[in-house]
Amino acid sequence: MPGDRGLLRVKNGHGHHRVSAVELFFDLVFVFAVTQLSHLLMEHFTPLGAAETLLLLLAVWWVWVYTAWATNWLDPEKRPVRFMMLGLMMGGLILAASIPKAFEARGLAFGFAYAGIQVGRTGFFLWAVRDHDRMTRNFQRIFAWLAVAAVFWIAGGFADGGRRFALWTIGFGLEFISPALAFWTPGLGRSSTEDWDVEGGHMAERASLFIIIALGESVLVTGATFSGLDWSTATVAAFVASFAGSLAMWWIYFNAAAEAGTQMISASSDPGRIARLSYTYIHLPLVAGIIVGAVADEFVLAHPTGHAEAKTVIAIVASVALYLVGHTLFSWSIAGRPPLAPLVGIVAAIALAPAGGFLPPLALMAAATTILIGVAAVETPWHPGTPAP
Repeated sequence: MPGDRGLLRVKNGHGHHRVSAVELFFDLVFVFAVTQLSHLLMEHFTPLGAAETLLLLLAVWWVWVYTAWATNWLDPEKRPVRFMMLGLMMGGLILAASIPKAFEARGLAFGFAYAGIQVGRTGFFLWAVRDHDRMTRNFQRIFAWLAVAAVFWIAGGFADGGRRFALWTIGFGLEFISPALAFWTPGLGRSSTEDWDVEGGHMAERASLFIIIALGESVLVTGATFSGLDWSTATVAAFVASFAGSLAMWWIYFNAAAEAGTQMISASSDPGRIARLSYTYIHLPLVAGIIVGAVADEFVLAHPTGHAEAKTVIAIVASVALYLVGHTLFSWSIAGRPPLAPLVGIVAAIALAPAGGFLPPLALMAAATTILIGVAAVETPWHPGTPAP
């Protein structure tokens, strides 16, 4: 089919593909999903609750990032692709709505929604690229892995308690390791990152938008909670510290790392390799840090004074540490060396833990926010002519 790209995007050689309106519309589902995850963790802040929330976060991220890969190749402006995206939105809403009781009464809904999205999207992609042999073979491998994993997701929906958690963990584990194994499939061989000829700028922008989604959810939840409280000096101070923390997270990511990542993946001869490592795997701790931070904000707003409970200390410290670990790994994958400032920040955050029981929650949050602001300040090149992020 010379000159006919069918449902695939056409590369024009002038900048990267713009993010389409339907992609942004699709992302609205994940504002809801991230909110559901933070509320779930808040209500079940135990080791088991944290493990269950982590597994559900991984599933939500995997649905979103696989769709971002798909729309990197497929043109959402084409009507069949747009209908596919809208169908995925419906599945995503069921998935997100099932999150609070995914390990209770709505496990089957979550398992079927997740498996349906993953397998259905890949099946559509196979149909869309049926005239492109290389892409077809690549997605046949992906389809095989996702189909096997789907068995565990659906079986987990029928199970309960620990068996559900175990089956879903196996299902996600298969999906998680498959890109690292290049989707090796008996009889079909393995893919190469060169088969994943992504448009780097578009992939980087999509990942940045998910960071905005997570940060926006944090601001939304914090603002909603603050509006319902008595506005005492302590609650106002906690609100300010919470917003400052979200602002610092935004600044750390968008000050330099996001743009450096865009430039690197756009100029790379093997953008699929960077997209797999930097944007598929490494962004996870960044998102996790933001979600745990939203939980920490809720805990502090509820009780800004007095002695900090263990859950408040853990949430504050874990949020900063997770986010800075993600930032360190992302910057390292781009620059080829680990940045010093976030490494110091991680150590400083962990050092707060022993003192947490002796500090009021507000003071502990202020200290954690100061660490984030310090990292942002150190990584910002303060000289005339430097553009703001």
